[in-house]
Amino acid sequence: MTKILIIDDERAIRSTLREILEYEDYKVIDTDNGTDGLAIIKKEDIDLVLCDIKMSKMDGMEVLTEALVIKPDLPFIMISGHGTIETAVEASKKGAYDFISKPPDLNRLLITVRNALERGTLVTETKVLKRKVSKTRDILGDSEAILRIKETIERVAPTDARVLITGANGSGKELVARWLHEKSARAEAPLIEVNCAAIPSELIESELFGHEKGSFTSAIKQRIGKFEQADNGTLFLDEIGDMSLSAQAKVLRALQENKVTRVGGEKEISVNVRVIAATNKDLLKEIDAGNFRMDLYHRLSVIIIHVPPLVERKADIPVLAKQFCDEVCGEYNMPVKKITDEAMEALKGLPWTGNIRELRNMVERLIILSDKAITDKDVRAFANPSAATTVMENSEPTRVDREHPSTVGPVANYDDFPSFQDFKDHTEMEFIKYKLEKNGWNVSKTADEIDIQRSHLYSKIEKFGLKREP
Repeated sequence: MTKILIIDDERAIRSTLREILEYEDYKVIDTDNGTDGLAIIKKEDIDLVLCDIKMSKMDGMEVLTEALVIKPDLPFIMISGHGTIETAVEASKKGAYDFISKPPDLNRLLITVRNALERGTLVTETKVLKRKVSKTRDILGDSEAILRIKETIERVAPTDARVLITGANGSGKELVARWLHEKSARAEAPLIEVNCAAIPSELIESELFGHEKGSFTSAIKQRIGKFEQADNGTLFLDEIGDMSLSAQAKVLRALQENKVTRVGGEKEISVNVRVIAATNKDLLKEIDAGNFRMDLYHRLSVIIIHVPPLVERKADIPVLAKQFCDEVCGEYNMPVKKITDEAMEALKGLPWTGNIRELRNMVERLIILSDKAITDKDVRAFANPSAATTVMENSEPTRVDREHPSTVGPVANYDDFPSFQDFKDHTEMEFIKYKLEKNGWNVSKTADEIDIQRSHLYSKIEKFGLKREP
């Protein structure tokens, strides 16, 4: 039920508004002062506030300002018996939806309330849809490390400080970068992502800075680089530790002067870009090895945010697993499966070398291969992707096909792998092949589903020699 808060120091006005709104089936909470009103806004899930301007303890304008800091999208309707055009304009500037005078006209009040609630709903839906399109999901977890990251984002995002995000593959570095952009003043401008590891070293400069027509053999037309595309927005340089030294020098110059020059061009182009970088490497070791510039490191690392591996925050696994379970079941249009307490404990006991990405894939595998509920037996049986086979006695494991996703490739013989890297490559190849087959070899859809760039997926397909079977 829609919940409306009335803040007014006149009992008669509160009683009148309550009677009108409750008759329209709204749930109403009222208070006679702004301090208690702010406490209610913090505690309760309020959909709309009707607030008097002239009050003894706290002025209505102060309440409006402080409340919108707590909940920026909360609709406010200001009411006053001493209203002037100037007051109404000031209220609007501070973020109020509308202004009505006392005594309120019944029809105008109800229309204004209805419109304000509809606008609040539209604002919320728009933000949700934008996050879905931009892949900006919530940062889930209540561990100390995650709470510290969230607090850092809140402090750092509104500034233009450059941020270096460190952490293992799959730990959630990209999500941190997205929230830094989402909560910044640049949120309406583009967030441009570049995976430095997925672009060949000879093309990285053209990708970042663009090129002029004819500047090299395949430059058949002018190209705008990522720095220019991100103008007034944010440029996210993922896996920056894999960038070539020559490209590093140009990035350093761009950061120093806020200017770029296209490959083959002479004109300097001014850019206003906030740079966020991420790496899974120890850049200080890379500096010692001569693979990374120290001056660039210091330019990028104004703020350093370290995202810990999942194994260091196992307390977050239940909330993450539940969220992934809801998402995957929704994608497959099936009832949400329950994860038993024993299964959750079994999940906590796994090593999680692939971090959040591995957990998401694990949950999807368990949903496909388990029965009505996910048990600890399922976790033990399907913890290793190569062991995720049909659990039927005396039956041979068969490779997955798109129509029967309950089975996947044959059980791996660990003795076949001379090194850990060989085993990882094998597992990665099987996973990518499974996803490609599941999506009918739609590379774009597969890249979105497994959350990597298309160019990176093409590189993996070429690396493993994967081909579509006729």
